[in-house]
Amino acid sequence: MTSDAIPEPGPPPGRLSVGVIGTGRVGSVLGAALAGVHHRIVAASAVSDASRNRADAMLPGVPIVSPPDVCAATDLVLVTVPDDVLPGLVQGLADVGAWKSGQLVVHTSGRYGVSVLSAATAVGAVPLALHPVMTFTGTSLDLDRLVGCVFGVTALPAFVPIADALVLEVGGEPVHVPEEQRALYHAALAHAANHLMTLVTSSVDLLRDSGIEEPARLLQPLLTAALDNALRVGDASLTGPVARGDAGTLRQHIDVIGSASPETRDAYVALARLTALRAMNSGLLSPTQAESLLDVLAVRSGDA
Repeated sequence: MTSDAIPEPGPPPGRLSVGVIGTGRVGSVLGAALAGVHHRIVAASAVSDASRNRADAMLPGVPIVSPPDVCAATDLVLVTVPDDVLPGLVQGLADVGAWKSGQLVVHTSGRYGVSVLSAATAVGAVPLALHPVMTFTGTSLDLDRLVGCVFGVTALPAFVPIADALVLEVGGEPVHVPEEQRALYHAALAHAANHLMTLVTSSVDLLRDSGIEEPARLLQPLLTAALDNALRVGDASLTGPVARGDAGTLRQHIDVIGSASPETRDAYVALARLTALRAMNSGLLSPTQAESLLDVLAVRSGDA
């Protein structure tokens, strides 16, 4: 008897050979995500032991070669190196003739748009800037986090559909960022994510200094609610001594924080000043109330 088994479907058409230059946390995960939608990861470059270990874990069996060899073997080059390294790397690869006409060159830097890829574009490569708005661990846990993850996309108009298609393939959501606004876009994200981390960890330290054994248990519900309110309502959701115009409480906070951590006091004063100005501009504080707060902050800033 002949078998009537239905053959396994092959990969969809249009699959690309992909190389990853820089198998850090982002590159290894995005490479694995592209492999998960049937693109072929054929080469990667890695310098540190940590990068090599990530490549072994996330891109098993993929040869580790030099960056020019990655370019030579691939239709799409994913460049995931630190921001300060990116311009020199792109130019260096152009100097040795590594880029190819028609090749997709994708970087994941939030800071840069596509102009940083001009040395590749000059020989006919297709430049794309796809920045995932997410923190990465460099492990398989990140693959699920890509689903619904926003990507800041910058591309020349003719290539926007290609950029969007790549983002959508890995489960992301493309948001278009103009080339000239890329630096401000990235600064806003870093201000939120990085400084939130510093704000929370410094508050944890202060709570420990006050004798609280499990600071996270106190902070989690408060911060979760505050973040939700800020994102949904904005400045109108502000509470606390600044929103109340309570200069005396503000003065005490600055003094006691300064005794525990002068560095944290400086941050508290700077953020309280910005908070007071935003509260006044949004109508939560009268100019007189704001002036009283700003007077306290000016004195305490001078003491810092």
